[in-house]
Amino acid sequence: MKNHSKKYVEVAKNIENGKLYSKEEATKLVKTTSVTKFDSTVEVAIKLNVDTKKSDQQLRGSLVMPNGTGKSKKVLVIAKGEFAEEAKKAGADYVGDKDMIDKIKNENWFDFDVIVATPDMMPEVGKIGPVLGPKGLMPNPKTGTVTTKVGEVIKNLKSGMVTYKTDTFGNIHTIIGKASFDEKKLEENLEYVVNTINKAKPQSVKGVFIDSITLSTTMGPGIKVDKNSFEI
Repeated sequence: MKNHSKKYVEVAKNIENGKLYSKEEATKLVKTTSVTKFDSTVEVAIKLNVDTKKSDQQLRGSLVMPNGTGKSKKVLVIAKGEFAEEAKKAGADYVGDKDMIDKIKNENWFDFDVIVATPDMMPEVGKIGPVLGPKGLMPNPKTGTVTTKVGEVIKNLKSGMVTYKTDTFGNIHTIIGKASFDEKKLEENLEYVVNTINKAKPQSVKGVFIDSITLSTTMGPGIKVDKNSFEI
């Protein structure tokens, strides 16, 4: 049995075992379950009724939170020429082409959270795919990180864009904000995520699509959210 901290045990008492909380109740309650000394991240885990062995049921995409995430991302852009200049003007933290790829390859450098690349640079980026892939850093058109709209994507990433994908068990995990957010902002972000995922339901999935929704803070206990409190 996993040993939890005294603070975890204390805040877990606020959560009624087996109860499904409305989205309003859950976003209010989750703010009281932070067990860290820092401003905890609030995350949502959505369990989907999908078969991830089927390629069309492997969900992947990106979304921009209505109220941001409270976390500033360091963005690396792999691009040349006018796209590189656009990236610099848009506020990318690092911009380069083969020099940045070599830096990652030779120096094991990962001082960034996300990579944006233009399509023409993907053959070069692909060469370090075995390094980027396991870390979840490989640019992908489905998440909007392989694009010619460099400035727009950087703006979205800086203002609260997150990427998501199903894991091998059919779960999607993503950030919806910080424990310091007011409950209304957390609720709006949560609702936006759930609605976005629900609209992405593959045609091959029959019956119930979203099995369960769980809210939690960093290292905090999970709060089961009643999916009937959403218009899905």
